Amino acid sequence: MHKIAMAMLGVALLGACQDNNVMPGPQDGRALFMANCAVCHGADATGNGEMARAMAKPPKNLTLIKVRHGDTFPRAKIMSIIDGYARSKTMTGPGMPEFGVLLEGDLVPFDSGDGIQTPTPRKLVALLEYLESIQAER
Repeated sequence: MHKIAMAMLGVALLGACQDNNVMPGPQDGRALFMANCAVCHGADATGNGEMARAMAKPPKNLTLIKVRHGDTFPRAKIMSIIDGYARSKTMTGPGMPEFGVLLEGDLVPFDSGDGIQTPTPRKLVALLEYLESIQAER
């Protein structure tokens, strides 16, 4: 019993040692995308997920964000869509759901392109980094 308690304490201490200063990267966001977004946007993010056919307005091809915005990835705009701030209240059909789990956890400094570091949930930053990494080249 004592060994089990010591092992559990070791695991808890190891988790507490996570370096919260390490910024999330695309690899961190891929799992979040697969768990939260792929059902509509597809595993390849082109808008062909299982739920896409059932939607009144098909999901966007997320690999073309940069192409649609003049070869620039609009970090602030995309963040405001995935965090729920800029979602349209007039969407027909199921629309894009809110993902409260992405708002949980620690915060990291995020620069949306204006030079200001804003404390932002790590999971949202990871998802944005993933989306930026999968952009198609012209």
